[in-house]
Amino acid sequence: MLFDLPDHDVLYRALLERDPAYDGHVYVGVTSTGVFCRLTCPARKPNIENTRFFDSVAGCFEAGFRPCLRCRPLDPIGQREPVVSALLRALEDEPERVWSEDDLVGMGYDPSTVRRTFKRQLGLTFLDMARLRRAGRGLDELGAGQRVIDAQQAAGYASGSGFRDAVVRLLGDSPVHLRGRELLKAAWIPTPIGDMLAVADHHALHLLEFFDRTGLSAELKKLREATRSAITFGRTPVIDQIEAELAAYFAGTCQAFTTRRVLHGSAFTKAIWDELVAIAPGTTCSYAELAAQAGRHTAVRAAARANGANQLAIVIPCHRVIGADGSLTGYGGGLWRKDWLLRHERKVRAGLKA
Repeated sequence: MLFDLPDHDVLYRALLERDPAYDGHVYVGVTSTGVFCRLTCPARKPNIENTRFFDSVAGCFEAGFRPCLRCRPLDPIGQREPVVSALLRALEDEPERVWSEDDLVGMGYDPSTVRRTFKRQLGLTFLDMARLRRAGRGLDELGAGQRVIDAQQAAGYASGSGFRDAVVRLLGDSPVHLRGRELLKAAWIPTPIGDMLAVADHHALHLLEFFDRTGLSAELKKLREATRSAITFGRTPVIDQIEAELAAYFAGTCQAFTTRRVLHGSAFTKAIWDELVAIAPGTTCSYAELAAQAGRHTAVRAAARANGANQLAIVIPCHRVIGADGSLTGYGGGLWRKDWLLRHERKVRAGLKA
């Protein structure tokens, strides 16, 4: 085994609760059926005496279990559902299209299913995303110095008020105030533990967060204020680079990030972030140790606040800081993700040492 598994009762409770923290790290073999599953499998749960737990797919096969056809434990975790992938491709093919529920019906989809699926995987509905995408095309025109009416038409809005409302909802500013201003670009990046939102200009990464992080909208507002800029959906070479580096990180082939980044914080906060980056993958430290390493032994609470203010999840690894007693503590992306990331890094570290 690459690391010691929790005891059987803990893992069985995680199976009953479908705890995603163990997805990709622990599998359950069901002796009464001969199959092995993810702990998040939606199938009816077996009795505890009929369960065996393994830390690898290989262990399941060696014990004689076959993969479940329902949760498909051999498939990569975190894949988008087909309807999401298909509609995102359609959106990129026709970004100016004014989408409606009738369009979805015409493509053979149930609008309510699409709405729930997008909300669950990306945090907003497909139709909302389509409206924001259209608004983003108009913002590109505004950033290039075009007249508001030209930007409105480029975005496919027949109504000036509708375009203004869309821009204000997206960026918190009116179109006339955005003419000629450099715009930050935002794009979704899929990962095995949920989609992340990356925000960057053409030179550096400004924000990287899980879409369901509490307070993400407030972080975006702070970023707009700090950069005196606006944000629109799109891609930059920086976003392409961080997406590739994240893919390598989750694949376990590389744990270092070289994407250039901009840090928005005080001198002490930046010092804490520098110390976070220095924590080796697969290891952890406490808040007290973090403060001491930054030269402020008594500033434990300030170090914790700086840790929580991190806007570059995973790249600046605030998930590697734990309580003095070894317990997991708060994480904006959710404690289950923190647990998942630490387990992933320990497995990669063990593999590199082997």
